[in-house]
Amino acid sequence: MLFNSLDFLVFFPVVTLFYFLLPHRLRWLLLLVASCIFYMYFIPVYLLILVFTIIVDYIAGIAIENAAGVKRKIFLIISLVANIGVLIIFKYAGWLHPAWKVILPLGLSFHTFQAMSYTIEVYRGRQAAERHPGIYALYVMFYPQLVAGPIERPSHLLPQLSARHSFNWGNLAAGLRLMLWGFFKKLVIADRLSGYVNYVYDHAGQLSYGYVIVAVVFFSFQVYCDFSGYSDIATGAAKTMGFDLMVNFNRPYFSTNIREFWSRWHISLTSWFRDYVYIPLGGNRAGKYRKYFNILAVFLLSGLWHGAGWNFLIWGGLHAMLMIGWVWRRDRRPEGDAGPGFLGRMGGIALTFCLVTLAWVFFRCTDLGQALQVLGSMLGQQGDPYFNMQITRWTIGLGFIFIILLLLMERFTSPRLEEWRGRFWPDIAFGALTLTAILLFGVFSGQSFIYFQF
Repeated sequence: MLFNSLDFLVFFPVVTLFYFLLPHRLRWLLLLVASCIFYMYFIPVYLLILVFTIIVDYIAGIAIENAAGVKRKIFLIISLVANIGVLIIFKYAGWLHPAWKVILPLGLSFHTFQAMSYTIEVYRGRQAAERHPGIYALYVMFYPQLVAGPIERPSHLLPQLSARHSFNWGNLAAGLRLMLWGFFKKLVIADRLSGYVNYVYDHAGQLSYGYVIVAVVFFSFQVYCDFSGYSDIATGAAKTMGFDLMVNFNRPYFSTNIREFWSRWHISLTSWFRDYVYIPLGGNRAGKYRKYFNILAVFLLSGLWHGAGWNFLIWGGLHAMLMIGWVWRRDRRPEGDAGPGFLGRMGGIALTFCLVTLAWVFFRCTDLGQALQVLGSMLGQQGDPYFNMQITRWTIGLGFIFIILLLLMERFTSPRLEEWRGRFWPDIAFGALTLTAILLFGVFSGQSFIYFQF
C-alpha cells in the first residue's frame, strides 16, 4: 500500500483508532494483521518470503541464546545465509543471468537488514532473544517502516512493541505534523520534479546543457524529498500510536563535507554498515591502507545494496573515493587546526552538494550509457530547439521555488519539527498552510516511492 494513496487515507485512521480501542494484549495482533494487509497490497504471495525469514530468525535467535561455543556461530550463520540467500535470489540473480530475473519484493533489503541486525545483536549478547513469535514478527513487519525504513535496531524497537501506549494528544499532533510535512515533500516537491527529471533524462541527447544541469540538480532534491518524505510519514504514523522511530535524515544538503553528508543521509543504513561491516573489518584500527580498503568495501556494498547494476557500483565507488579523499586530507591536517571559517563552511556545503549531485547521475540512470550521455550533455551540447520548447519556464521556476522553501524550512527547524510542540496556533497555521500547498500544488498520480525498488 502506498502512503500517497486513497486506501492509506482510510487504512491509517482505522488502524490507529482501533489500536487505542483494543485492550493492550490484542494490540500486537492488530498491528501484525494490519502490516500483513499493508504489504499484501503489492504482491500478496511475497508475504511468504517474509514469513520464511521470520520463522528462521525467530528460531535462530532463541537457539543462539541457548547455545554455547561454536554452536552459537553456526546458528548465526544459518540465519545470515537464509537472509542473504533470499536477497541474492530475488535481487541479484537476474544480474548474474537474465533468465533468473524475477520481480523484486518491495522493501526486501530493508526488512532483511533489520532481521539480520536482530540475530547479530543476540549473538553479541546485546539483545535478549524475543520469545513471543508475534512480537518478533511485528518487529520485522511493523507497517510504517516495513517497505522503506528506517532500519530499526532490536534494542530500540522491540521493547516499544511490548510496551503499553496510552493515547496522547501531543503524540497525535507531532505525528500528524510530521506526516503532513512528509506528504508535502513527496507530493509537492518530489513528484512534481519527477516529471521534468524523467523527460530530460529520457531526452538528454536532444536538449541543451542548461536544461540537463537543472534536471541533475532537481533529481538531487527529488530523491531526497521522496525518501525523506517516506521516512517522515512512517515516523509520524508510528508517533501517533506512541512509537518512536529513529531520525533517518538530518538536513543532509547542509553538510560541509562528504563524511558529514553520510552522517546525515539515510542514517539507519549508514550506521548499519558502520556497526556490522566497517568496524568488524577493522574500522580505523588496522592502519591507513586497511582503513581505506574498509571504506571502499563499505561503499561498494552500499552501492550493491541499492541495486544490482554497474551504475550502482560506480555510484558507491565514487562516494568511496570522496570519503577516502576526505579522510586522507583530515589525517594530514595539523593538530590544533580550528577548521574552516564561515566562508569555508559555505564553500564546503556548495562543493559537497555538487559532488553528491554529480554522483546521483549514476544512481538515477538505468545504465552506464545513459549516465555518460547525461554527463556529456552537461558539458555544453546544444540540443534540438524543438525539444527545448517542450519545457516551460513555469515548471522550472516552480520547482526552484519549492526547493528554496524546503531549504528555508530545514534551516530553521529540527528533523522532527519539534519547534511547534505546545504552540497551538503556530502549529495550526503550519498545518493549514502545508495542507493548502499540498492540495494546490501536489501531484496526485499515485507515483511509487523511489526506494521501494530497493
